[in-house]
Amino acid sequence: MRKFLVALAVLTLALGAQAQTDSTGKKTKKDWSKINLAGRANDHFMIQFGYDGWAQRPDSIETKGIGRHLNIYFMLDFPFKTNPHFSVGLGVGVGSSNIYFDKMEVEIAGQTQELQFRNVADTNHFKKFKLSTTWAELPVELRYVGNPENTNKSWKAAVGIKVGTMINAHTKGKNYEDKNGNTLNNFIQKESTKRYFNNLRMAATARVGYGPFGIYGAYQINSLIKDNAGPQVRPYSIGLTISGL
Repeated sequence: MRKFLVALAVLTLALGAQAQTDSTGKKTKKDWSKINLAGRANDHFMIQFGYDGWAQRPDSIETKGIGRHLNIYFMLDFPFKTNPHFSVGLGVGVGSSNIYFDKMEVEIAGQTQELQFRNVADTNHFKKFKLSTTWAELPVELRYVGNPENTNKSWKAAVGIKVGTMINAHTKGKNYEDKNGNTLNNFIQKESTKRYFNNLRMAATARVGYGPFGIYGAYQINSLIKDNAGPQVRPYSIGLTISGL
């Protein structure tokens, strides 16, 4: 993920430099006062969805299926007066994450000092078990667009960081069965507490795309779980972005 962020930053700078050269390869001084930005889409509304995983996850924690997330942000865009190819995006929104486990229970309501990931393969267990977290987030981006006047028909790139505070953390177990997979009860069990988790998270972000569609990645810099309270996993996301307005 770090290599991806560095590569995207270099690409953005290279595109910016290229945008200031003419067909003969000579650098030109653009008169930005003649650029009309009044009607352009500034990515004020952004939706992200895709795959979630945990970096630095120990082998003792068994996940399965496709972890997934949904992020929704409202953004303000501030183009550079000296070069409107570049801008700063500031926003606010909500992000969510769901991680699924294979015959394991995450005891977030436990009373132990460390969060327990209990292997229940040899006893009664839930067929489906997930950990869900929800965050209020403030994303900040350094953006580049190839065509400042019509971003809906242009290549885009952005690197940034988002800071979030945890709103909710809960587990959900569904369909109780024995160790052989025979159904015992079709009830649902939910437990909710933020005790073991860092309430603040910081994540590096990067995205690239064309018009309103793009791909992006995010990597949490600090651990999801508090120091001395469990494995120091770093959540990451890879997915699609839809932006506009």
